[in-house]
Amino acid sequence: MKILVVEDDSSFGMMVVQHLRKNGYKTTLTKSAKEALVALKRDNYNLVLTDLRLPGMDGIELLKEIRSNNPRQTVVLMTSYGHVKTAVQAMKLGAFEYITKPIDHEELLNIIHEACKDETHVEQQDSIPSFISGTSSRFQEVLDQARLVAPTELSVLILGESGTGKEYLSRLIHHKSERAHGPFISVDCGTLSNELAASELFGHVKGAFTSAHSDKIGQFQLADGGTLFLDEIGNLNTEVQVQLLRALQERTIKKVGSEKEETVDVRILAATNDHLKQKVKQGQFREDLFHRINEFQIEIPPLRERKEDLQALVNHFILLSNQEFGKHITGVTPDAHEQIMNYRWSGNIRELKNVIRRSVLIEKAKQISIQSLPSFLEERTEEPKPASSDLKEVNKANEIQLIKNVLLQTHFNKTKAAKILNIDRTTLYEKIKKYELEILSDKS
Repeated sequence: MKILVVEDDSSFGMMVVQHLRKNGYKTTLTKSAKEALVALKRDNYNLVLTDLRLPGMDGIELLKEIRSNNPRQTVVLMTSYGHVKTAVQAMKLGAFEYITKPIDHEELLNIIHEACKDETHVEQQDSIPSFISGTSSRFQEVLDQARLVAPTELSVLILGESGTGKEYLSRLIHHKSERAHGPFISVDCGTLSNELAASELFGHVKGAFTSAHSDKIGQFQLADGGTLFLDEIGNLNTEVQVQLLRALQERTIKKVGSEKEETVDVRILAATNDHLKQKVKQGQFREDLFHRINEFQIEIPPLRERKEDLQALVNHFILLSNQEFGKHITGVTPDAHEQIMNYRWSGNIRELKNVIRRSVLIEKAKQISIQSLPSFLEERTEEPKPASSDLKEVNKANEIQLIKNVLLQTHFNKTKAAKILNIDRTTLYEKIKKYELEILSDKS
């Protein structure tokens, strides 16, 4: 990977360059924006790491120039002046990330690592669609609803089981909206602790709490002018729900530890695999917030209800996995195809992707054979039939079956299971206890 460093402080610039070279990166140092633009014309760089304060053209102006010449160029800004407005402006203009001096070298390496993954994803998108929706009438209806609501400013609540593609649909809505030029920020509320959720969403000021060593920009400010996707919104605690409602109603936020109100212009898309209405009745989710985020609702059907799309999805994930692993798998054998079609896919598209990815990696022949498919696909695949016709009982039975399948799939690795189920580990532990699934660990 080739990195262009733009830094007018020669000693600091060389320190950064030497550190990056020690970690395997090909690095070039330039001392001004003018030199950097010349270097970019002569050669291709995977990433530009530039100081904000430069002689002549500053880092923001350089960012604008780079993005106008090559919208796909990854740019990371460095600065000693960690002002919120500058950080937000840089992110809105397309900067990949923003890092303050003195540079934490481990943090810088992590940012570059994330940028590498992001660039690979973009390259894959150029040759293969990021998601194959299929042709089923159920999913086409979902896409029609998404395209209908996208140009509006309505808040959208996306419902669906874990792994059905809720974030994909939210990105589609963003890209079809008037805010497509602005940022799309995704937040997994299921991973936010009660203590840090407000800080993550709204930011904090230095000294707001023990570990607040500097000001922090919240996700609302990073999404200013664009779209904020709140996945698993039902996991937010009541206090944060109050702050979120205020932010949506008044379009202002207060950072943790600050009394200053700051204006934000954000469209909210939210998603959940929980039954928020039930949480509202139980007093676990504010009814006024529910109605505020539920101005338009879209429900994504589970994969087992759109099995006519399975073949297209399998082919799509084979192509992606071939790219990732340098393989040349052409399809699946008839018996493997039958097993894939008969399985219930409780983890939906995410589970299917993981299965195909693993099978492509270990398959030695030209087609995925039944031997390379995981053994849990051999299990009985029929829908659970709860004794009651009550919807609550049906949902409970489906949830139990889904958790059971994923626990068996991961050999009762709760961390992996929680990630596949898209819930936090605490929630998973509670459900295992509630549904008395501990016994599965003895069988795994």
